[in-house]
Amino acid sequence: MSLRPRLLACLALLSGIALLPPAHAADLSRAVEIVEAKCFICHGSEGESSSPVFPRLAGQHANYVERQLADYKSGKRKNDTMQAMASDLTAEEMRLLGMYFESKATRTHAVADPELAQVGRFVYDRGNPFSGVAACADCHGAAGHGTDRLPRVGGQHAQYVENQLKAFSKRERTNDNAVMHTIASKLSELELKAVASYISGLQ
Repeated sequence: MSLRPRLLACLALLSGIALLPPAHAADLSRAVEIVEAKCFICHGSEGESSSPVFPRLAGQHANYVERQLADYKSGKRKNDTMQAMASDLTAEEMRLLGMYFESKATRTHAVADPELAQVGRFVYDRGNPFSGVAACADCHGAAGHGTDRLPRVGGQHAQYVENQLKAFSKRERTNDNAVMHTIASKLSELELKAVASYISGLQ
């Protein structure tokens, strides 16, 4: 490899656009500007959030991030802070931000309470046939990687997951799959906290 390609590769790594194809790297330079101006305060420049109340975005599906930003901007998903952050974003910028965070590597996170997480593992993998709770893995996958339409939950902060499940249960969050309202409302407090704990350690 000649000096110039090596230099370009180093610059890509330093700018947080880790060796993407040239066209993508050029596109994502705009995403980097937005992240450095807005997103990094809560979500970190690499998608590792600064607090367990904010979601980790590293490795999240690009289409899901894009859709959530659009929902914040329109007010379909309620959060005053995020609505203000998304208010001046264009559709293209939302798309680029989704691509940016999806490109970031996820990290391994220690589970705060392993015993609680084992209770959550049962519910996540098998649901609760006695109360009618469906298995989380049926939609989000065994490792919590989700799909293009459903979020990656594996490795997410336990506190954030718990807060979102409660929001679904109370029907305070209505922009996503309505099935989550029924599932979350059937979770006991123990099951809710256990599932959130288990999810936090998935990779």
